[in-house]
Amino acid sequence: MTDVAIIDYGMGNLRSVAKAIEHVAGDRSVVITSDPAVVAAAKRVVFPGQGAMPDCMRELDARGLRPVVLEAAATKPFLGICIGQQMLFEHSAEGDVPGMSILPGKVVRFPDEGMVAADGARLKVPHMGWNEVWQKKPHLLWEGIPDGERFYFVHSYFVAPADAALTAAETDYGLRFTSAVARANIFAVQFHPEKSAQAGLRLLDNFIRWAP
Repeated sequence: MTDVAIIDYGMGNLRSVAKAIEHVAGDRSVVITSDPAVVAAAKRVVFPGQGAMPDCMRELDARGLRPVVLEAAATKPFLGICIGQQMLFEHSAEGDVPGMSILPGKVVRFPDEGMVAADGARLKVPHMGWNEVWQKKPHLLWEGIPDGERFYFVHSYFVAPADAALTAAETDYGLRFTSAVARANIFAVQFHPEKSAQAGLRLLDNFIRWAP
């Protein structure tokens, strides 16, 4: 049985995710897979994604992976990353497409105008680079990670949960947005832990040990 299955639906740099998880996984098996049977049998699942939401949803369905993602999100430790977080919600303004409706809420875009930092500097979209992540509730995946730690972001859209209790962290970029969500066996982040140095590795290590 696979310990960690990283879902491959043709979108994103999955090798960098796999290498980061392998770094903290010890003797646990880590596989990149598009085989629903392998995902279904894995002990825990990572759901990454890069690119545009409409393309990601189309490719997920083209590979017949939607049912096994829904099952995994309901039954086992599940980590969503970047678009893999956004796809969990009901609808995205990017391409005006429905998501998987695993979590209530929508995906919205940063404003193109009027985005300014606290010092008055103009902010560009996409939000790209390192930024602080402020924890909103305790969670095992935050263990050993200081509040306000910096993680790496690349995105123009972000999730707006319909239930405030879902928000596990927030980040400021012209406005305060939800940068991590958590419910039961699901934890999902807008930032890229695999690109976030020691803090990202610690979060992935915590995920490997998490038993919700």
